[in-house]
Amino acid sequence: MPKRIFTFRQGDAEKTADAVAALGLKGANLALLASLDAPVPPGFTIATHAWRETKGAGGDLPQTLKADLRSAVEWLESVTSRRFGGDQRPLLLAVRTSAATPMPGLAESVLDVGLTDRTVDIVAAELSDSDFAYRSYRRFIESYAALVFDADLTEFEDLCDRERERVGWAVEPRNVTEWRMLIARYHDFLERELGAVVPQTPLQQLVEVIQAIFASWRSPVAASHRLLKAIPENAGLAITVHGMIFNERNQKSGRGRAASRDLATGEARLTGEFSLGGRIEAFDEVPEAIDLSRLVDDGTAPFATVFTELAGHVKRIEAHVRDAVEVDFMVGDGALFLMQYRPARRSAAEAVRVAVELVSDAIIEQQEAILRIDPASLDLLLHPTIDRNGELTVLARGMGASPGAASGAIAFTAERAQALAGEDRAVILVRNETHPEDIHGMHVADGVLTIRGGTTSHAAVVARGIGKPCVTGAGSLRINAARGTLHAGDKVLQEGDRITIDGSSGEVIVGTVKLIRPSLSGDFATLMGFADSSRRMRVRANADTPPEARAARSFGAEGIGLCRTEHMFYEGDRIQAMREMILATDEVGRRRALDKLLPIQRSDFIELFEIMAGLPVTIRLLDPPLHEFLPKSESEIAETALMLAVDEAVVRHRIAALEEFNPMLGHRGCRLAISYPEIAEIQARAIFEAAIEAGERAGAAVVPEIMVPLVSLRRELDFLKARIDMVAAQVMEERARRIDYLVGTMIELPRAVVRADTIAEAAEFFSFGTNDLTQTVYGISRDDAATFLSTYMRQGILERDPFQTVDVEGVGELIALACEKARRTRPDISLGVCGEQGGDPASIAFFEETGLDYVSCSPFRVPIARLAAAQSAIRLSRSDRGRGRR
Repeated sequence: MPKRIFTFRQGDAEKTADAVAALGLKGANLALLASLDAPVPPGFTIATHAWRETKGAGGDLPQTLKADLRSAVEWLESVTSRRFGGDQRPLLLAVRTSAATPMPGLAESVLDVGLTDRTVDIVAAELSDSDFAYRSYRRFIESYAALVFDADLTEFEDLCDRERERVGWAVEPRNVTEWRMLIARYHDFLERELGAVVPQTPLQQLVEVIQAIFASWRSPVAASHRLLKAIPENAGLAITVHGMIFNERNQKSGRGRAASRDLATGEARLTGEFSLGGRIEAFDEVPEAIDLSRLVDDGTAPFATVFTELAGHVKRIEAHVRDAVEVDFMVGDGALFLMQYRPARRSAAEAVRVAVELVSDAIIEQQEAILRIDPASLDLLLHPTIDRNGELTVLARGMGASPGAASGAIAFTAERAQALAGEDRAVILVRNETHPEDIHGMHVADGVLTIRGGTTSHAAVVARGIGKPCVTGAGSLRINAARGTLHAGDKVLQEGDRITIDGSSGEVIVGTVKLIRPSLSGDFATLMGFADSSRRMRVRANADTPPEARAARSFGAEGIGLCRTEHMFYEGDRIQAMREMILATDEVGRRRALDKLLPIQRSDFIELFEIMAGLPVTIRLLDPPLHEFLPKSESEIAETALMLAVDEAVVRHRIAALEEFNPMLGHRGCRLAISYPEIAEIQARAIFEAAIEAGERAGAAVVPEIMVPLVSLRRELDFLKARIDMVAAQVMEERARRIDYLVGTMIELPRAVVRADTIAEAAEFFSFGTNDLTQTVYGISRDDAATFLSTYMRQGILERDPFQTVDVEGVGELIALACEKARRTRPDISLGVCGEQGGDPASIAFFEETGLDYVSCSPFRVPIARLAAAQSAIRLSRSDRGRGRR
């Protein structure tokens, strides 16, 4: 049978293969501390295997386990020179739960096991402190009864109050007689009300406490937590048992927590806090500097020696685990004991700082520092966060769709957002859902809140691209457009009232709250340098405007992987020129309108090329259906008709003609350009002219990449590539300059995947549009998915949202298939991802394994992608080496 009990004491600990699984965190940590010759209280850990045996025996400890338990107690008696229940120097025990992961619902620690009506007087005589001994006994009876008998602790409080009034003591009993009377009341209450008796045999106390702790593993709270965290019930629970430390007994006793580093600076320096006599003092570097005179009467407690010893042990633990650590310690009558250690809890900024310092101190290598940082935590370094110290009134909860926090006045339209922003007011744009024509309002707003939509909706994607916090899917809210009000149950807010949104948690909060502004330190840049030296995949950004491109460069983007040209058409004169083109009745009219857009697009592209300074820039031709550019409201229809000098009926007729039942699968992408080739031709001309001009200004050639969207047929790409090549030849002849360029496509339809080898004959690069590919593979609209995907995940049908993390088994299989088929035809083809999953760490791990050349993501996710790409490369390399060894 597997070993059930493992002993530990300073300098020695019985070992087991998987310590955390067998002994739990607390047991494994105590064993490690003991093996490092740290001063731990001697004791033993009952392994999880014993829990499984006990479960199989119906909850009672099997006789074999009881026999092992007696042997372990006898070993502890020999080590401590004390007897469990002895007539002299009785052994008292602390019994604590030890799970492999922290978990709510488990039993609390039970202290002073071994105290009885007889041994309490022996302990009192030994310590010359009856009050302390009886106070400990009272605590033991209360915790024992609560755990084993499920007694209500408030009943003991009431009993004490009644006894205090009856006898007349102020705070607690004044002498042994009064203490014995109170303990007698406790025994009488338990027997009378619960029919229960606290055993007067120490070993029986220990057995019943262990049984009750084992049972707590299956408590409703613990069971719910295990279900939530996918922890199997049969993982079981371990229990640590060790000799009591009287850390509250006298002026030479106390407890505290020490950290091996100053997390604010990363510097190796002992810091922490120490509790003595009910007072807590912080210490930093020089423990002797604690003002002991404030804590004890004579200021003579010998803690200087204790803290010098503590510093040495903490430093040795850090060196062993190669990480900043926190150590829980106790001091009992001047003797130091270490009780637990853990990796030091730290913020995202502190984690980066400590990782860099550990490399600087030669404790870990750069690759280890990279693996220590959670890529998603970098979001907290790039965006403002809410100061949680103040009181917050949460109005509603949606989905955190773009990280960061912002406060501002409610604006229900993009135009109103612009007006409020023009008054130098912070604004939160609140919409049922956003549309492309809302972009100008999103740009001026400090944050975006939508009632509908998910984490890959239009609002979410655009907000992430421009670095604005966004909350989507706040379905408990209602907008009354006619009255200009926002309703949350009985609460009503007016336009102009202030709210705060948290784009990480999804909270909508009433009023303005204090925000913590991000500060990128030199440590952040150093860590990014570590990452860049270890990663293989390049990281580009999805950027449609010069401000987005500049932000992307500042975050280390290596080019633009997706420029959505439609986002350049929604403001000012641009939208009117687009509407003029759409309303034109023939090609001549369309070209006349497009000629107005040519210099605007050319200017935009020149600026993007210059910002990227020779880095690749992938420009996608117009993708959305034309109806998205047409006016929606009656006032907009009237304004458009007036500006274009056409009848309103003409505008309405064109809107009706372009309306589609399912625009996502309709007249868009390359289909639009095939129907109206002049659109692709004008865009191609703007790109080539901009590339020549930007190259002349920089003195270095610009190589644009033109991406054709929504291709499913090789002939679609052939048709448009021929026109792009034709325009390129025209521009090069006109400018007397030759330029290189690439033409590729976005793979976002299943047919394009299965025909990737044929399409690759014409395409020089593929960029996987994982947003639309996920939609078409699943047959799910990403804008509507939020209404049911949460149910799917709650029921365990889906583990995660496939629009946030690539579905490896479905969508991922198709991506891998397309890569394999494309490389078979064109071995040097460039393969990348430009969907939202390009910034998701879990998806990036899959893309690294698949061998993609680059990922492209929103500018503010570029650092996350850089770090995640490095981690994926390191892990894959180590995995390959491991397979090679086998």
